[in-house]
Amino acid sequence: MKKRNPWIRTLFWVLISFVTLFPIYWLFVISATPAMELFSTPDVILRHIYWQNYIDVLNNPTLRGYMLNSLVISSGNALVCTTFGFFACYALSRFNMSGKESIFFWTITNRMAPPAVFLLPLFLLMTQVYKVGSFTLLDTRIGMIMVYCTFNLPFAIWTLRPTVDGIPRELDEAAYVDGASPWKVITEVVFPLCRPGLAVTLILTWVFAWNEYLLAATLTNFNARTLTTGLSEYVTTTGTAWGIMATISVFTLIPALIVFSIVQRHIVAGLTFGAVKG
Repeated sequence: MKKRNPWIRTLFWVLISFVTLFPIYWLFVISATPAMELFSTPDVILRHIYWQNYIDVLNNPTLRGYMLNSLVISSGNALVCTTFGFFACYALSRFNMSGKESIFFWTITNRMAPPAVFLLPLFLLMTQVYKVGSFTLLDTRIGMIMVYCTFNLPFAIWTLRPTVDGIPRELDEAAYVDGASPWKVITEVVFPLCRPGLAVTLILTWVFAWNEYLLAATLTNFNARTLTTGLSEYVTTTGTAWGIMATISVFTLIPALIVFSIVQRHIVAGLTFGAVKG
């Protein structure tokens, strides 16, 4: 079938690519079109690029601060979740503890629950339980990193466990025979072999934190406000700045595309590592 009808496969992938890429193209068209033309009938084919929306966004110090907050929060959350997820998976894989499967299942249930369920408990924790003097975790970068760990750390554990389980214990035992300490076994034997899975976990947790809206909109005001929540500021009673909103959306896509392009060669290997054991 593949040899007789190669054009069917080509047509299928062309359609899939069109359906996937056309919304991104249309987003760019809106961002590069003057406001007056948007309220008429914008052309599907972009005939000239209107750069003023991009200039206005880049010259806005508030939006630059939002973008910096998004980068710091997403990167910090991804690093914390990947690091702690790796050590948690190593413990679940190498230590013979009773009920570890129940612990693993209980951990992943936190990722199954909708984020809206945690809004009130997290708000109370950040404003009262963790309050030190006049300082609270509400509207802080460290607070948002901790909040996102509630959802992304279970996902990191779920993603990394097949990778760690796929590494034979015989490698650990051989390293111990050669006189390696437990820390060296983790850092010099297991960790290098887990790099594909770690790369996948890092990128996915980073994207989840980067794109998140509900928790950031509720638990931040200005100091830790992220770029995605800044979109709502352009929906007012006097109208909606569609061009600026589309431009901000384009800027939210760029870092994710850069990160994906850097680690894309690890994604397939990381997702399939440990799936088949000999």
